[in-house]
Amino acid sequence: MAAFVKAINAKIRSNPVSDYLLSTHFWGPASNFGIPIAAILDTQKSPDMISGQMTGALTIYAFTFMRYSLAVTPKNYLLFACHFLNAGAQMTQGYRYLDYHYWSKAVPAGSNGAVENPPAAKVVKA
Repeated sequence: MAAFVKAINAKIRSNPVSDYLLSTHFWGPASNFGIPIAAILDTQKSPDMISGQMTGALTIYAFTFMRYSLAVTPKNYLLFACHFLNAGAQMTQGYRYLDYHYWSKAVPAGSNGAVENPPAAKVVKA
């Protein structure tokens, strides 16, 4: 049985495409693409649901492993693309978090989470 498994493995590894598709250089980034996809989908949700600490941690994670993907041999460009996309998505979420919690002049209204701008001053004519 062991000889059969070795023969199948040697056959698969002899083809460069199947060798790549069955390696961690492919499946690591492929499975990791769930993080940036989720962050991109979350841009359609209300910014009050964004965790500033988690967004910051994921941004640092994305930049760290973006660098790591180019430091390994051979360079893993699929992993780089995954973390590049993740860094962009997390920075977008970070901007939305800061805008909602610190920069926005809007006043929260009601319990449904809607945001309402303060009423404009009325002009009185004499």
